Amino acid sequence: MVRAAARSASVIDLAQELIRRPSRGGIDDYAPVLAVLEDWLSGRGLPHRRLHDEGGRLVGLLVEIAGGRPGRWWTLDACVDTASFGDEEAWTFPPTSGDVVDGFLRGRGAADSKLAASVFCHIAADLLPQAGTLRGGLAVLLDVDEHTGGFGGARAYLADPDAAIPAGVMIGYPGLDDVVVGGRGLWRATLTVSADSGHSGSSRSVLGAVSRAARLVQLLDTADLPGPPAAGAEFGLPPKLSVTAIHGGEGFSVAADRCDLNVDVRTTPAFDAHDAETLVRKAAVELDAELPGPEPTRITPIACWPPFQLRPHEQPAAALMDSAASMGLEVRAKTAGPSNIGNLLAGQAGGIPATAGFGVPYEGLHGIDERARLAELPQVYAVYHCAVLELLDAH
Repeated sequence: MVRAAARSASVIDLAQELIRRPSRGGIDDYAPVLAVLEDWLSGRGLPHRRLHDEGGRLVGLLVEIAGGRPGRWWTLDACVDTASFGDEEAWTFPPTSGDVVDGFLRGRGAADSKLAASVFCHIAADLLPQAGTLRGGLAVLLDVDEHTGGFGGARAYLADPDAAIPAGVMIGYPGLDDVVVGGRGLWRATLTVSADSGHSGSSRSVLGAVSRAARLVQLLDTADLPGPPAAGAEFGLPPKLSVTAIHGGEGFSVAADRCDLNVDVRTTPAFDAHDAETLVRKAAVELDAELPGPEPTRITPIACWPPFQLRPHEQPAAALMDSAASMGLEVRAKTAGPSNIGNLLAGQAGGIPATAGFGVPYEGLHGIDERARLAELPQVYAVYHCAVLELLDAH
């Protein structure tokens, strides 16, 4: 804890510089925020390299510290792109302020996950002098393209032939009370509803695609999904279906001949991607029978990730929970509702186990006035540092 407390000021300094470089997913250029990290890593002699996607875009940095003894590699991962600012006028401070007020680090990315990125960089710097004592190796993934849902940085890391496949990953999402050991999966699709176009003022009755799509939304919203699992069930969350977008038509005088819906189904081990697709196709068939169109409703799958869940005794969850307990923290193993990079990792060949959250308390994540509380930062730093040493069998 003494080292962690001493490190806090430096951790905060780097996090402030990151927050002051806007890096909203799909909006801002990621080069400035990654340049801050490159300068910091280079100044401390930490071996690192750039990661690029298939199109050549810069999507992250990878720090690699090889141990002096054979063993497995483990990865710390924190994204340095962020959610959008939303209504900036509703913020009580600038989203890129990066200042510290009343014990909180303020600004977009303070909670998710620029403070964690700084913590992981500092842990790598701590371990570098003792690399020869480590078994295996430590990678620190500093990725972008996470908040877009594309996960370009993580995908580039997993596809890199020069990178060691990690035995497990610890993702630096915030929250002090839980070690997130699982998450629901997802199945996403676009549904295209067609109709005969026509003038809205015509004497002939015209049922446009928007009206047909509205009925399809009703069918999906009332679809028969399994209810909450029994108390004490191993995977404690039910599946969930949401219609998240609808696009079709223009103006006032023409009944649209096409309407597209985005459907997001969160899956569980008991209700998987096949079940999700079956349910959605059933609703589409019911629509076409009830309100026939010129062609069947088309379903285009977009993404599919499996749910994942580690047991508390499995690594790297065990190391993180044991380390937290040794620091006097009472943490629970939690399965989260939102999907995350842990799902992407679970979908790799053989599956890569991951924890997807343990960090400082926070407010306003993805919302207005995002900020991260700093009082617990030394504890969080010490927990991750201790867990990494355990996994790398340092002595």
